[in-house]
Amino acid sequence: MANTKEILQQVKSGEISIEEAEAYFKSEPYKEMGFAKLDIHRKVRTGFPEVIFCENKADEFLLSIYERLIEADGCAFGTRASESQYEYLKKSFPDISFDPVSRILKYEKEEKEKIGNVVVCCAGTADIPVAEEACQTAEYFGTNVNRVYDVGVTGLHRLLSKVEVIQKANCVVAIAGMEGALASVIGGMVSNPVIAVPTSVGYGASFNGLSALLTMINSCANGIAVVNIDNGYGAGYMATQINRLAVDNYKQ
Repeated sequence: MANTKEILQQVKSGEISIEEAEAYFKSEPYKEMGFAKLDIHRKVRTGFPEVIFCENKADEFLLSIYERLIEADGCAFGTRASESQYEYLKKSFPDISFDPVSRILKYEKEEKEKIGNVVVCCAGTADIPVAEEACQTAEYFGTNVNRVYDVGVTGLHRLLSKVEVIQKANCVVAIAGMEGALASVIGGMVSNPVIAVPTSVGYGASFNGLSALLTMINSCANGIAVVNIDNGYGAGYMATQINRLAVDNYKQ
C-alpha cells in the first residue's frame, strides 16, 4: 500500500494512469472482517501502515489480519506477540520472523531503505526488551538506529563515553526503569528532542514503572517528551516522525 505522494509520483512517471489512481483513492478505506476493521488507507493518511497488537488475539484472527495486510502492502508488523503465535503463523508464512526479546512478529520486504539517525539508549540490560521494541519499530519504518545499551547513571562514565554518538542523533530515545534519571541526564546533553520511556523494571517502591514515569514527566531538562510505561513501540514511532522531519529539513 503506497502513500499519497508515491501514487502521484507513479502517475507523473506514467507507471499508472489517472484512472487507476482515481480508483485507488476511491477504494474502501478499510477492510471489514467482522471481528476487525483493517485500516488499509492509514499509510495514505499518515505515512505509516497499521500495526498489529498481537497480545490476546486468537490465532485464527491474527492469521487473517496478517494475510490481509501482507496482501495489501507486502509486509506486516506486530507487537507483543508470543512464541506460539509465531509458530502458528509460520505455517502459512515461512519467511515471517519473530524476536523473543522485543516480541515483534514481522513479515518484511528485503532491502528496505533506512534514513537519518536515531539513537536508542537504555539504562540497564533489563530494559533491553523495551529498547528493542523501540529500535525495531523505528527500523521497520525506515530509520537508521544506533543502540547504546547499559549506560545507566550509576556509572556515568559509561554514558559520557558515548556522548559524541548521542549528540549526532536527530532524536534520542532514553529508556530506564528504577528512578528513571537517564532521560534527564541525556536531555541536558543534546540539542535535539529526547523521547523518554519509563519501564516497569525495579523494586517494589518503583510501582511497576510509575516512579520512573513521574521522574521523567517532572524532568527539569528541556526538550523531553514522555510515552507510557514500557511503550517502546510508541517511542520508536515518534522517533521516526521526528527523524523524517529532520531528514526532509536537511534536504531542503
